[in-house]
Amino acid sequence: MVVICPKCKIKLKIEDSKLTEKGTRFKCPKCSTTLLVKKPITQAAKPVDNLKILVAHSNQSIISIIESILKAEGYRIITANDGIEAMVKAVKEMPFLLILEVSLPKIFGFEVCKRLRLRPETKNMKYILVSSVHDDKRYRRQPESLYEADDYIEEHNLQELLLDSVKKLRGYVKEPGKKETITEKPANIPAEEKIKVEHKPETILEQKQVQPQLSEMAERAKRLARAIVSDIYLYNTPKAEEAIKNNTFFSVFAAELREGQKLYDNRIPQEVRIQKDFFKETIEEFIENKKKNL
Repeated sequence: MVVICPKCKIKLKIEDSKLTEKGTRFKCPKCSTTLLVKKPITQAAKPVDNLKILVAHSNQSIISIIESILKAEGYRIITANDGIEAMVKAVKEMPFLLILEVSLPKIFGFEVCKRLRLRPETKNMKYILVSSVHDDKRYRRQPESLYEADDYIEEHNLQELLLDSVKKLRGYVKEPGKKETITEKPANIPAEEKIKVEHKPETILEQKQVQPQLSEMAERAKRLARAIVSDIYLYNTPKAEEAIKNNTFFSVFAAELREGQKLYDNRIPQEVRIQKDFFKETIEEFIENKKKNL
């Protein structure tokens, strides 16, 4: 370990094997001050909670869908709306599983997964990436990289695939004719919080009874732009990283970006588009953030 002499302020490197919990005395080679250095007390790693799941998504409707699926099985759900909040809550709450939207605000979901895998206390957690695929005809295949995630589910397949994926990651082995259960009694969900599972997520997203305010529409615009650029990157990772390094992302993916822009223009009202070019801004922010990590 490294200690600083309180008198002359030089840094001293001391081998951990020479330290004891009661303290070992050393003399500073520069000013001869005697230092009492104690062996640091290592705390046992906090275990993960096998009934706790963190759901991080920018859309509350999708969070509600996931909650309705998992709470009925007895899981306790923690929620986050952006990548920074997800990372903070993961370390604090220690869930056994994180379900991360690929295109999370602030820090993309696949980057959250990658960063948490590097931390000793969170590296053994399980991770599921959820992608808001904007063109399921184009992206009918697994992404080229899962960024250390354990599974990947496209948003419109959540109700069909999520529960089986969660059970698999918890180590369930289904026995013929036997119903799978977990040790805790399923949580009671008020009737008004239940969501009809026969609806797909995209159908629920479209059921808006009230016209959203402009700020809400701006968030929708950013979310769609993030989904488009995250699709391009996730399904073409090596090519995209090379293009980002060479400052050629816009030219290399010109065709994909034109398709994305067309979709964006069709879904986002003109009054929002003239307010600000959220599409271009989101792409540029993504490229700049990736450059820092490449």
